[in-house]
Amino acid sequence: MNLFETATRNRYRFPYRGMISVEDLWTLRLEQLDEVYKTLNAEKSQKMISVGLISNPGETGEETELMNKLAIIRYIFNVKNEEQEMRKKDAENREKKERILALLKDKQDESLKAMSEEELKKMLEEL
Repeated sequence: MNLFETATRNRYRFPYRGMISVEDLWTLRLEQLDEVYKTLNAEKSQKMISVGLISNPGETGEETELMNKLAIIRYIFNVKNEEQEMRKKDAENREKKERILALLKDKQDESLKAMSEEELKKMLEEL
């Protein structure tokens, strides 16, 4: 079963300023997602049963839910982080393109300045 389907069917709630749903996680910033992750990770550490040689109860439903919640937060964090990196790269490319266009315009202006008066008048008449 899909992890997000499991989360919605079981109505997972995440600790952030009370309790929030899976959908609400998408609205959090990376730092806020990190907070939720740390909170759940601490909860996981507290609730993990120490496994011995004689009794190995396996993973409980509560442990499975915690692991699923951590996986969901990791997934959302990674997606949002990639999106942020892409936006940053797009902004850098846009800025670089603007600089190149400005330099091209300057070069064209220089070539126009280098033309004689007659050549400029001829160009004007052609327009």
